[in-house]
Amino acid sequence: MTRPLYVIKVGSATLDQGAVHGEVAALTARGARVLLVAGGATGIERHYRAIGRPMPHLRLANGDSVRYCPPEEMAHLVDAYERVTLPGVEKDLKALGLSVFTAVAARGGLVTGRANRPLKALSAEDRPLVVRDHRAGVPADVDTVRLHALLDAYDVVCLSPPVADQDAGSPLNVDADVLAAVLSNALGADHLRLVTGTAGLLTDPADPRSTLPNAYPGDGARYAGGRMRQKVRAAEMALAGSADVAVTGPHTMAEPSGWTRFWRTREPSPDLALLTKLVSVPSVSGDEAELASFLADWCRERGMAAEVDKVGNLVATRGNGPRRLLLLGHLDTVPHHWPVAWREDELWGRGSVDAKGSLANFLEVLAHADIPEDGQLCVVGAVEEEISSSKGAFHARDHYPADAVVIGEPSGSQKLTLGYFGLFKLRVSASVVSGHSAGMDAVSAPDLLIRALGGIRESVLAEAPEALSAVIDVTCATGREEHRATGVLNFRVPPSADLDVLRRAALGPAPEGVTVEVLRATPGHSGGRSSSLVKVFTRAFAEAGIRPRFVVKKGTSDMNTLATTWSGVPMVAYGPGDSALDHTDEERIGGMEYRAARSLLADAVNRWFALPEGSR
Repeated sequence: MTRPLYVIKVGSATLDQGAVHGEVAALTARGARVLLVAGGATGIERHYRAIGRPMPHLRLANGDSVRYCPPEEMAHLVDAYERVTLPGVEKDLKALGLSVFTAVAARGGLVTGRANRPLKALSAEDRPLVVRDHRAGVPADVDTVRLHALLDAYDVVCLSPPVADQDAGSPLNVDADVLAAVLSNALGADHLRLVTGTAGLLTDPADPRSTLPNAYPGDGARYAGGRMRQKVRAAEMALAGSADVAVTGPHTMAEPSGWTRFWRTREPSPDLALLTKLVSVPSVSGDEAELASFLADWCRERGMAAEVDKVGNLVATRGNGPRRLLLLGHLDTVPHHWPVAWREDELWGRGSVDAKGSLANFLEVLAHADIPEDGQLCVVGAVEEEISSSKGAFHARDHYPADAVVIGEPSGSQKLTLGYFGLFKLRVSASVVSGHSAGMDAVSAPDLLIRALGGIRESVLAEAPEALSAVIDVTCATGREEHRATGVLNFRVPPSADLDVLRRAALGPAPEGVTVEVLRATPGHSGGRSSSLVKVFTRAFAEAGIRPRFVVKKGTSDMNTLATTWSGVPMVAYGPGDSALDHTDEERIGGMEYRAARSLLADAVNRWFALPEGSR
């Protein structure tokens, strides 16, 4: 499972407040890597007072005042971070049990930058002057290899300005928000948070409740003044990467009502807004929490009951009756790093097809469906569908019973998926005594593994000829006494396959030195065309003038997980998009395709609730 990366910029005032330390600890507890970027205004002031040195400033023509950083000041600036700001961060985070690495970004060239052009300022007599020795610049290059190694080794890595000069001069002071944006883009961060002392970007600086909830490129500048201008600049710089970006506060990341989210692409029409935002929030398996929270807020704003359950699933409902229809989608995607974008009528981005288009449709249908008094419509956005755990679907199976289920997976708007192949996954290990591979009749561990995999594949396919098989992972390890090779053999098995028979075939007599372990045995499932759920979809297709195709897919979905214990519950899968684009760098969904599937789903849901008692 990929560990998500958060880049979080916090200023001195926020560090002094202290709440953000606990929030960072909570992120690491759920498996995130955290790169903290510390601002140092307060620490610099404290250091200069402690050494009795006046802090020089420059007055600019626009009335702003900036800290003057000639070469002789840079050593004192570095000392301020290394003696005050960074030790304070390290102390507070270590008190929470975290391992912490701190450094100014210039150390060892972790980040290098280029110097700004000479600065135009005003003298004490208000005469214009050009300042050529001001050591300020912009970050330009990041040592991503070493930083990723540090992020893997420590719970939290904390960097601060200044950065190294690419022309080998003295260090360059840089804006910490901009430094955070550059790091986010260079490292392929999943989330960037710029924490400030206000509730995000305020549309009226005199009103602390005037948070601008959503900003698109160019929007923020009209509201930003003072230091907030740099935060807006940094946020928009970060939109060149793939992270979701927010200015949060006051002094916290915990209150979404105090967030201004920055979106890199504007939806072409209002009815595509949820789809666009859903795809724009990264949610690789294990990193679904931000998306689940965002969608729960979206539902609550529209009067729907919504929560994030104990395993991380989004659960949203309308109605409290005994007739229950479950729409089960999933939040997670396979890994990716490219910015989301609308290109003409197509939304390009990871998850647009698999399967955020389906989940967005589920939520929009939930918001507008006609739910009778005796009905309940429930949408679950499950976690970890894309990895073998299927944790979210197992929890849904055991806690959210239903009379019928629609699985959110791409069938295409004109097709209905009636079932899926099952999954039979094995770990096969082969070991031999270490020795030279050039010896007479020598058999290496990989040799033994290859033979074993071939024999197991032949035995299983003899029992299930329609199954598809592939070796999806191979590793080797050489020890002093033993050479070991391990492979994962994956089978997609038809709904008719008997998994007990396949298990016996796979676990039969194994060659010496070979062990076989069943990692997953999920049966296939197909419900046929006779259920009431298929019939309401068929009528909805007819109403839309569509002659549908009915398919059983060779992949596996959360339908299979529910079917392990749910007997007699009608299930289909339906959702927009071309499944051939799943997991590819060409993943995209058309606006008209999305709308067509949403309209048809809404009709089918309303028809299901309108069925007379006993016919469901």
